[in-house]
Amino acid sequence: MIELEDVPELNDPVVIAAFEGWNDAGEAATATVDHLLEVWDAEAIAALDPEEYYDFQVNRPRVVIDDGRRRIHWRTTRILVARPAALDRDVILVQGIEPSFRWRAFTIELMEFAQQVGATTMITLGALMADVAHTRPIPVTATSDDEDVLHRYDLEPSRYEGPTGIVGVLADAASQSGLQSLSCWAAVPHYAGHSPSPKATLALVSRLEELLDAPIPHGDLQDAAKAWERGINELAESDEEVAEYVQSLEEAQDTADLPEASGDAIAREFERYLRRRGQEGPS
Repeated sequence: MIELEDVPELNDPVVIAAFEGWNDAGEAATATVDHLLEVWDAEAIAALDPEEYYDFQVNRPRVVIDDGRRRIHWRTTRILVARPAALDRDVILVQGIEPSFRWRAFTIELMEFAQQVGATTMITLGALMADVAHTRPIPVTATSDDEDVLHRYDLEPSRYEGPTGIVGVLADAASQSGLQSLSCWAAVPHYAGHSPSPKATLALVSRLEELLDAPIPHGDLQDAAKAWERGINELAESDEEVAEYVQSLEEAQDTADLPEASGDAIAREFERYLRRRGQEGPS
């Protein structure tokens, strides 16, 4: 760990982490952290040594001009601290790139830092390409493997099996270390997932507002999301096959969102109702 500034004493910090690469369709997850560090005026306090974790032929350093002088900027994973006025706790933002190698050492280093500063909760952010329509609200799935966390935040247990990225590894490490671990994933339309998706970023920010129980300034995200949707609309209107495909996704999504769509949906809603009643106590 490269310490950039002295680490201040923090108040019950929550860690929010996102990484470029496999976990970041439409750059939605990393753009969310970028947005948070801007609206919360976050301060960089540490960075991981890029020599340990990155292949520089894949993540090349950049030449930048700073105060008239050329220098080399080494891309890596940074740790920033924010103290949002609307929250009664501090936030640690982890902004980085999925490592090229030594994932376990990378994860251990981040977890040791989180424990050192007294973090109690970790929220990992991701985005994946999915069969969803750009004209509908971007689905955000929030999950956890911790029973207490599931009930506290009214989440779903994750049933995913298959390849994972550094987000999945870090979330598991947080849970194993005793932190409350949550993951939020935005579903980005796969036909529009190769360019930045501010609508998916806005969806993740809105989900974080619910989880943190505090407002987060949206800045120009809403305008950017509308402009993104208009751009995809123009693409669909110019291609009959794309337009028909989008319409089929809209119909499928609308049907799936109906309360009577499936017995599983009804069961989930009933379970949420029982949990809420249990939290409220007897009337």
